[in-house]
Amino acid sequence: MALDKATADFLAQMAETGAAPMHTLQPQEAREMSAAMTDLSGPGPQLHEVRDTAVFAADGAKIAVRVLRPAERSRGVLVYLHGGGWVIGSVDQFDTLGRVLAQRTGCTVVLVEYRLAPEHRYPVAVDDAWAALRWSAQHVAEVTGGAGGPLVVAGDSAGGNLAAVLANRAKTAGDPQIAAQVLVYPVTDADLDNASYTDPDNQLMLTRDTMVWFWDHYVPDIAARAEPDASPLRCADLAGSPPAIVLTAEHDVLRDEGEAYAEKLRAAGVAVQLRRFSGQMHGFFQFVGFLPGGTTAIDYVTEQLEPHLNK
Repeated sequence: MALDKATADFLAQMAETGAAPMHTLQPQEAREMSAAMTDLSGPGPQLHEVRDTAVFAADGAKIAVRVLRPAERSRGVLVYLHGGGWVIGSVDQFDTLGRVLAQRTGCTVVLVEYRLAPEHRYPVAVDDAWAALRWSAQHVAEVTGGAGGPLVVAGDSAGGNLAAVLANRAKTAGDPQIAAQVLVYPVTDADLDNASYTDPDNQLMLTRDTMVWFWDHYVPDIAARAEPDASPLRCADLAGSPPAIVLTAEHDVLRDEGEAYAEKLRAAGVAVQLRRFSGQMHGFFQFVGFLPGGTTAIDYVTEQLEPHLNK
């Protein structure tokens, strides 16, 4: 299926700007280019509470988190790890998405400002995200207005990679208890030559060259990329992992690895809801309110999370 019209028009507008391909930029230049698109989705809904605080990572560093509580008492906690190839992206850029997720799911959303590569390479982002997840689990009552409720971990792209890794780490550690994992076009493997990576039709907002650039900044040690905390598809045993809601995009270099991870979870006996969004490219979920596909995806996540929030 061809790209939907809204996405095709957006890409045409982007092409007219003459912006350089991301993989030709320095990390700070790429961050500035990405941040310039923050306003595309417009402001998010007003919530009962929006609070910035910090948690301590394993090395003592302070990691900023933004707590988005939709009502006086919320239904649970959704820890969200933003995308951006572990190199770009920020809490501010994902504030609108976080607010929409909070409003639609009724959960308090915790956005995590994990440290970025290449200044902070693997496994720093994993450890920062783990610290934020554990903090969230310890403060469920506080951030939900005393309501308590289940804990969900979610993320898109590189954030989906971190969410999958956290779900596996929590399973292995036996704590915290994760009710569900939401993986939106997640990075699950360092294989840069599968069919979706090499398909010319998928070289859109995210290209193979850009993913090479991301991996080189995040995990320059090729051997380390095979570790499950970098490539969760390489995890030997996924049995007992939290139920998974996996979203992929038809025109995305990450499509095949996201779907392969969903199938590996399913083969391990994990309950999986997998949906490929036709006519969509990588990044569509972030642009809720701007690209119609993003709104449809939010509807899907909200619907699929419902049973896990009612337990």
